[in-house]
Amino acid sequence: MIYELDDTTKVKKLFDGWEETLVYSCLQKVMGKIFVTDKENPRSAMAFVGCFAFYAGEPDKELVTQKPAGFVIMTPQNIEWEACIEECFPEAEKVTRYAIKKDTVFNRAHLRNIAAKLPRGYEIKAIDGKLYDACLVDPVTADFVSAFGSKEKYLELGRGMLVLKSGRIVAGASSYTRYREGIEIEVDTVEEERNKGLAQAVCAALILRCLDEGLYPSWDAKNMNSVRLAEKLGYEFDHEYTAYEISGEERTH
Repeated sequence: MIYELDDTTKVKKLFDGWEETLVYSCLQKVMGKIFVTDKENPRSAMAFVGCFAFYAGEPDKELVTQKPAGFVIMTPQNIEWEACIEECFPEAEKVTRYAIKKDTVFNRAHLRNIAAKLPRGYEIKAIDGKLYDACLVDPVTADFVSAFGSKEKYLELGRGMLVLKSGRIVAGASSYTRYREGIEIEVDTVEEERNKGLAQAVCAALILRCLDEGLYPSWDAKNMNSVRLAEKLGYEFDHEYTAYEISGEERTH
């Protein structure tokens, strides 16, 4: 049986050295949850937020098989956890993701220049209550706010910028998650508006907003296109890592 862990300090050492802000969100109890099979002396743990599950400590089949419902991206701490996931879910799709360094020193002038290159007819606005509701209408934009669970929590903890064209949301960059020191960026553009520089401009605007507030805008890349976009903004690639995509009733990221 698995349990939600209230005292997350009990598993902090299990995640030592794992530079992943989604894990920080769970350990800091800002958002997300930690699950274990032993509440008193946990030797294994799963940090879960959004649709991401991070597995640390001793491989535990029960933690893996009792995954949260729906689409989940499972991230193993090591090859032993990889073997455990593959045994429990042989149908899982093994993918490569790309970690970006967490100590970027940004060039604000460069970012301001990028944000200013928004094409004519488009505008950038911060996500407020009205735009929060608008994001939920389209699955492409829902990820900008959905992990927070409510409008109130997003407006308190989240940070986001949108590109609008004639009042319609066509691109955006927002906090997929939040931890005490910063956010994890989620970025997307509706298909027919891609390759116009919208994502680059709106990301630059969000990064500048975070810097003004003393928050770190963390970036993790699903593919090399995301890596290249990050590098244009001043980030540096760190390393590849393995994850497993488990299909479910719906995908949220």
